[in-house]
Amino acid sequence: MEYIYAALLLHKARKEINDRNVKKVLEAAGVEADEGKIKALIAALKDVDIEKEIKEAAVAPVAASSGGSPSADKKEEKKDAEEEKKSEEQAAAGLGALFG
Repeated sequence: MEYIYAALLLHKARKEINDRNVKKVLEAAGVEADEGKIKALIAALKDVDIEKEIKEAAVAPVAASSGGSPSADKKEEKKDAEEEKKSEEQAAAGLGALFG
């Protein structure tokens, strides 16, 4: 995760996200930088609009109430929670592939 954090920090500081800058951030944080992971990160972020992704991630969908019984609402909430968990697991698996 520290590689992603380094990229996000560079983005927030309006610095170029490149091998050299990511390595500097990691080393400043006391992390021994892995060149392979840095290169994988840079390649994965090549065509990504980070600002757009941050905005989309920050907006949580709001489930509309069905107006049904409380038990039906609880079933819907449970289903939504399960779907969200699956989505998070898929995202984590995709990021895990970047960093071995």
